[in-house]
Amino acid sequence: MSTTGTAPRSTEDVDWDALTAAATEAMGRAYAPYSRYPVGAAALTEDGRTVTGMNVENASYGVTLCAECSLISALIASGGGRLRAFVCVDGHGAVLMPCGRCRQLLYEHRAPGLTLLTVSGLRTMDQVLPDAFGPENLA
Repeated sequence: MSTTGTAPRSTEDVDWDALTAAATEAMGRAYAPYSRYPVGAAALTEDGRTVTGMNVENASYGVTLCAECSLISALIASGGGRLRAFVCVDGHGAVLMPCGRCRQLLYEHRAPGLTLLTVSGLRTMDQVLPDAFGPENLA
């Protein structure tokens, strides 16, 4: 899912409450019959779109999609771009920290200065995934 908006100039211009609400709404569409742990994610792109995702479980646990995976799929399906701000929430709307695999996905599609709302407050992508391996390492 994506919506059009005005791109923020900095993280101070990000409406974190609205972004968290979008993640919470996406969480409501999660498919989590096995873990009963629905997760939603929302991100703001450089061009002002909001993209969302939710976890989609599978009886074969290895093919389960995290909310962040779903979000990146929505990003690509809605025209691509780079993520500027990100938040992920659990079934109660509490902020979650993305797992290592999902941090790697976010890193790959980040805009310079991608900021995440985390359990420890606002953190840059470089703070949550220091010394990351990315596309620049394959050039």
